Amino acid sequence: MVIAAQVVAAAVLLAAIGRRSPRWLLLWLPIAVIVGGIFAGLTFWFIHNQGLSEDPAPATFWVWIVGLGAAIVVLIFGWRGAGWPRRIAAFVAVPLCLLCVALALNTWTGYFPTVQSAWDRMTGTESPRYIDQATLADMQRQGVRPTQGVVVKVTTPDAASGFQHRQEYVYLPPAWFATSPPPQLPAVMMFGGQFGRPDDWLRSADALATLDNFTARHYGNAPVFVFPDVGGTFSTDTECVNGPRGNAADHLIKDVVPYVISTFSVSPKAENWGVAGWSSGGTCALMLAVMHPDVFSAIVSVDGQLGPNAGTREQTIARLFGGDAAAWEEFDPRSAIIRHGPYTGMSAWFAVSSDTTAEYRPGEHTDVPPSTPAEWDTNSENHADIAHALCSLVSSYGIECAVVKTHASHDFQGAGDAFADALPWLAGKLGTPGVRPIPMPGAK
Repeated sequence: MVIAAQVVAAAVLLAAIGRRSPRWLLLWLPIAVIVGGIFAGLTFWFIHNQGLSEDPAPATFWVWIVGLGAAIVVLIFGWRGAGWPRRIAAFVAVPLCLLCVALALNTWTGYFPTVQSAWDRMTGTESPRYIDQATLADMQRQGVRPTQGVVVKVTTPDAASGFQHRQEYVYLPPAWFATSPPPQLPAVMMFGGQFGRPDDWLRSADALATLDNFTARHYGNAPVFVFPDVGGTFSTDTECVNGPRGNAADHLIKDVVPYVISTFSVSPKAENWGVAGWSSGGTCALMLAVMHPDVFSAIVSVDGQLGPNAGTREQTIARLFGGDAAAWEEFDPRSAIIRHGPYTGMSAWFAVSSDTTAEYRPGEHTDVPPSTPAEWDTNSENHADIAHALCSLVSSYGIECAVVKTHASHDFQGAGDAFADALPWLAGKLGTPGVRPIPMPGAK
């Protein structure tokens, strides 16, 4: 579909240009290309200025932004003197080029893995596995024992944080329905990328299928998985901190965790709670765990950053913390680790989508002085370098860690593959009934 759309868009744009006077071609065609280049340059500047992505966009994304700018120039300045067929082609070329930009963007992020998934998002269609809390209560009263897990739509209170959030989701494995009251299963909180919806892991990263496969192999056993809202809106990037964009951190720790414990009877112990995320969600996972070792004991960070990121360090402090450098330091993982001192019983799985060597560190406190600013590049965009730097840091403060190559790409499908790789270790680490603990990759 992507290639077909690009071929059609290119053909229509060429038809819109058509055979024109030499003067028009010599004047407006170069201007159209220049305007398209300006569009691409402004887009590039905006992405990097806002810290929207650490990975380069595919070439087709830039080609079609140039094409979009050129199509707009052809439509406006080629209208006069053109026949109606060419005018119609020029009019149609603009949305076609815009569609190609959107398709290239989706190729970059993997947000819609299939046409059906895109249609379901646009129409608001949900899987029949999504149920509300009233339906869950009916299932419990009737003693229903599903063979697959269900996803419960929850409305979490915001009394402690005041954070205005959207619908949130909790995955309950079949083992949760085995007894009444439910067993005290482990729990994992999961975060998606910078922009999106709380259930992106389930829809875009195919985590529901991954959990189905896992529970099928383990007699219905798995942790309870929680998919909270950390943005409030699709386009709001809070990086899971407290700041002008909302008290996201307080919502997660003071609203979501107590609510899940009380509502779904999961274990309240830190040794049974984990946190996982991809991209900025991986950053959130590390940050929350090292700030709250009394809540979490296991971390899965897929292509995360060194810390909350909304551009450069100065831009991040301004945008996320209203210019308060002390607030930034409170949520900076490195600062939080040094401030806390040695950790006990915590482990971190750092998955990366770029080429790297595997690494395992047992997590022995070595009293190594913290890295100097020159060694700690907060603007680094290399996932492998970031993962190795983080593993080196956390292991020197007692946190066992491994750097694992995912053999995937930096998109939702790659995140889903990385999650599937880490899940057996994560479930075992958290003490999931019926799941044998296994060592981290590289551990003896």
